[in-house]
Amino acid sequence: MDENSSQYTVLARRYRPQAFDEVVGQAHVVQALRNAIQAQRVAHAYMFTGSRGVGKTSMARILAKSLNCPSAKYGNPCNDCEICNGITAGSDIDVLEIDGASNRGIDDIRSLRQNVNVMSMRSTYKLYIIDEVHMLTKEAFNALLKTLEEPPANVKFVFCTTEPNKIPDTILSRCQRFDFGTIQTSSIVEHLKQIAQAESVDVELKAFDLIARRAAGSMRDSQSLFDQLLAFGENRITATEVHRLLGTASDDRLIEIVDALISRRRDVVLGLVNQALTEGIQLGELTDQLLNYLRDLIVLAADAKSVSLSSVSEAHRDRLSLQSARWGLQTLVAAMQVLADTKARMQRTEYGRALVELALIRISLLENLESLDRLLHQLKYDELNGIRTISDNTPERSSRLSNDGNPQTNTTVVPSDADLAPSNAVNAAPDADRPNEKKNEDDIDFHLTAPIKIRNRIEFRAGFESQLFSQIVDTLNDTLQEYIKHVNAVAISEPNILELTFPKNYHFNKQFCERPEVLNNLETAASDITGQRIRIVLRVAEDETNPTHESELPQSTVHIQVDTVDDSFVQRAMSVFGASVERVVAIAEPSPQKE
Repeated sequence: MDENSSQYTVLARRYRPQAFDEVVGQAHVVQALRNAIQAQRVAHAYMFTGSRGVGKTSMARILAKSLNCPSAKYGNPCNDCEICNGITAGSDIDVLEIDGASNRGIDDIRSLRQNVNVMSMRSTYKLYIIDEVHMLTKEAFNALLKTLEEPPANVKFVFCTTEPNKIPDTILSRCQRFDFGTIQTSSIVEHLKQIAQAESVDVELKAFDLIARRAAGSMRDSQSLFDQLLAFGENRITATEVHRLLGTASDDRLIEIVDALISRRRDVVLGLVNQALTEGIQLGELTDQLLNYLRDLIVLAADAKSVSLSSVSEAHRDRLSLQSARWGLQTLVAAMQVLADTKARMQRTEYGRALVELALIRISLLENLESLDRLLHQLKYDELNGIRTISDNTPERSSRLSNDGNPQTNTTVVPSDADLAPSNAVNAAPDADRPNEKKNEDDIDFHLTAPIKIRNRIEFRAGFESQLFSQIVDTLNDTLQEYIKHVNAVAISEPNILELTFPKNYHFNKQFCERPEVLNNLETAASDITGQRIRIVLRVAEDETNPTHESELPQSTVHIQVDTVDDSFVQRAMSVFGASVERVVAIAEPSPQKE
């Protein structure tokens, strides 16, 4: 009996496309096959790949009819002749459909090879359509190779598979491959509307959208679900009936659950889940819906405006955008990982509900990872600059004793958002102005270690040269310190000139420090420390003075003028250990750590 003659035939078969014009969502394949037929450039073997229900086998049948139909026009079969009807019914003797899953052995392929040389009975071409061809054994593939490479002129092969990665390369290289994409939700909705009109069934628009989204790009799956809904026998199919049939939660229910998660209202979350399960919603379906919902939030958080939603209808896009903005991308990624791990564990346990509830509680406990990331960045900046944070965005300003014994607060600036971003500005001199040096200058960083942190304002006058030079060195990074640390004499020659003298054998160090970008850093540091514009002059000693070792460099020491013996802390330490004060040593403050 013809599959179209019975009113009880399933929708997926009754509304199967019978011509290229009826194929939905595969325009690129349709155009290529049509052009090949009209130009008489049809290949001897085709490989159709793609997920289930996207039209691979239907396209193979249409190709067979187009090649053999005597009344075909512009690549389209007439679908009225005996040949077209025979191919549609699957009874044509020249078009053989073979199930690769059940005819996968070498003996089946040997039988095929023997029959290939038999001339077609009434058609121009003899076609072999092998579905799920990836199920063939290795031996069967090897037996097919020679026939596939040099088939008779009137024989064509069409292979259909959902797993092209399992096809040997030797087979793929002998075929023209076409990849079938998943069908858009809007295209599935339009096709379902046509079926509903043909079946004289009243269907709510939201029900079409739910079925199409559930089909996940498969036209056959959508038709099977719609056929199942028609079996209910209701006069009107609504979204509520679709949810009841599929065991899924409504869009509003999903939005309420996620709102409660974001607000950390854990009692509401558990209550909504319990109510959903009581109403007949399947736990696995609810978990899948929440996973797709989190996926949609990630899409919106990533500002992918052209990507469609898969969990709820597009009418809720604005509401989901607000949720994604409240949660943040990093938190959403962590939440989806938690739920995805739970979904994987549910397959191996019998206490799925407990796992889902645990996952939702864990998600509600997630901190705002976006804010946490900014806080970590802030702490890293503070550590680099010697700032200790005692509350949110409130640095603790360290104090020390000045020369007169009174506490003095450091001048410290709380960084703004712009300050937290690493600086990439380098005042590099033109290559033509650079002297020949021993090091690769492209690898040298001329930056200061960080924005200058002034420990103590130092007067620019005689007697303070050592402290001034030590603070200048502290502002430099390790590379620049290696060049400047060999200075063995510091002097103030004029009201705004600081002279730095290198030993006689350190001409290279002097030349490096005379570079405009390096000298500018030195003068900027000196000016900020002293509070006045300072110019630095570099010299080389004329005599054979030995270079100063690193341990002999002036230390950034703050002289503490205080009666140490009267200090309460020192007195307590003396009483605990029974000690006495032998001498007082001023300790140099360490330089800020570099990353």
